[in-house]
Amino acid sequence: MSLPKVRVPYLLLFPGFAFLFTFFILPIVNLAQTSTQTPIAGGDTGEYEQTFAFSNYIQAFVDNKEQFARSFVFATFSTLLALLIAYPLAYAIAFKSGKFKNILLVLVVAPFFTSFLLRTIAWKQILGEEGFVVPGLRSLHIISQQTTLTSTSFAVVAGMTYNFLPFMTLPLYASLERIDPRTIEAAGDLYANGITAFRRVTMPLSLPGVVAGTLLTFIPAAGDYVNAAILGSPTSKMVGNVIESRYFKIVDYPTAAALSFTLMATILVLVTLYIRKVGTEELV
Repeated sequence: MSLPKVRVPYLLLFPGFAFLFTFFILPIVNLAQTSTQTPIAGGDTGEYEQTFAFSNYIQAFVDNKEQFARSFVFATFSTLLALLIAYPLAYAIAFKSGKFKNILLVLVVAPFFTSFLLRTIAWKQILGEEGFVVPGLRSLHIISQQTTLTSTSFAVVAGMTYNFLPFMTLPLYASLERIDPRTIEAAGDLYANGITAFRRVTMPLSLPGVVAGTLLTFIPAAGDYVNAAILGSPTSKMVGNVIESRYFKIVDYPTAAALSFTLMATILVLVTLYIRKVGTEELV
């Protein structure tokens, strides 16, 4: 007995919806319930009751506003640096690499073959006294003999930029690779020099990749805590580190849940404003 055609699409959607419901919607609902709980009077550590204490959100933000600001500042700098590095790289792969295109694309994604944690630890060694960066900068008299790069905000931003660079490069490459070279040649036929052709043709046509890359980089960077934990210091902790500490060390689940929801809401608002401001539907 065959199913009516109208039901087939819904049956195809059911596995994906069931997965999202189980591993996304239900955890979000549980997180929302936890965020408004308060400790049970006289109870053990980690025991809470539902009191709908929405003041948890205000208190959590006020107590950790510096970490919130630092998270978005670090994420912004990391995203901008990744864009500055990835755009020339993606442009070279798309238009100048020739038969080496596939090899270069493999090299872009090759870091994903290694653990995120190991890649971050490697940056601690690269920026440490035993690496080549600090001695090189000292020999050029760019930094003093007492200056170190580990356990600094610079190290955190550098690690985040490196770890999320493929998320910026691949969307840019996909956008640039779709550009018809004849379009750029037509700009030259209309007496546009290389800079003008790039500014008036290549850059506008690649903006969908810029938007996608910046979103894929900024969103995980804002919630990251591994780079700050390994490469940073207590003065460079991000809100992700606070959430991790509240969950696993202090056992303050309501504050951790409230911080998580506040972070998600802030990112959602920023992303919405960004897309409305530089959305690509009218750019191509």
